[in-house]
Amino acid sequence: MANANESSMDKDLQNGAGAAAILAAGIGCAALGVFTLLADAFNGIKSFLNFYNPTGPLSGVTTLAIVVWLAAWFVLAKKWNGRDVAMQRVSVVAFVLLAVGFALTFPPLLDLLQGK
Repeated sequence: MANANESSMDKDLQNGAGAAAILAAGIGCAALGVFTLLADAFNGIKSFLNFYNPTGPLSGVTTLAIVVWLAAWFVLAKKWNGRDVAMQRVSVVAFVLLAVGFALTFPPLLDLLQGK
């Protein structure tokens, strides 16, 4: 049987910070896929994203995806700090974004989207 302290602590716990981290991870994954598609499809973007010659545009793709992930996490954490959000909805959206990111890094799909 839970005592009074435990039940009051449960009421004080909010899931906003955790939800922000989960959704930001999904956003970062989707950004990785979008940047991968853009770098593969457009030579100008490929050249722009070549931050380090030995790795080519992958260096810029991953760097920008990390920047997007951190920015999303920062904004969402500020917005949802101390709040209780719909965790099931956040999880579903994050999973869909993860799937988009994964799909857009799959070479056969990239070729299909570009008509190659």
